Amino acid sequence: MSNSTSSETESNKQRTKKIYCANCSHCKLVRSPHGDGNHYTLRVRCDAGKWIKKLGGEKYYKYFTVARRSIDECDTYEPMGDEKEFIRELKKTLPIKDELYSENES
Repeated sequence: MSNSTSSETESNKQRTKKIYCANCSHCKLVRSPHGDGNHYTLRVRCDAGKWIKKLGGEKYYKYFTVARRSIDECDTYEPMGDEKEFIRELKKTLPIKDELYSENES
């Protein structure tokens, strides 16, 4: 019976813990065309459709802000590894502002 109580306590801890979207397998990096079509910016989207605008369209976020995206609960969350370590490393490598990329760059 103590195993049941222990499992419930662990489950409650997981539900109250903040979920970082960047560590989810549904968080996808996409190119967003900019200007003449030869340039683009990087955006992130939720492949599970959890980021929705008030009027119903899909919400895209700027890539450099992805480490800040978190929610309290998500029924489609699929972690890709150790969250703490992943977010720490991600913050080190993310650009500090929105960057413009050229299609010609490799």
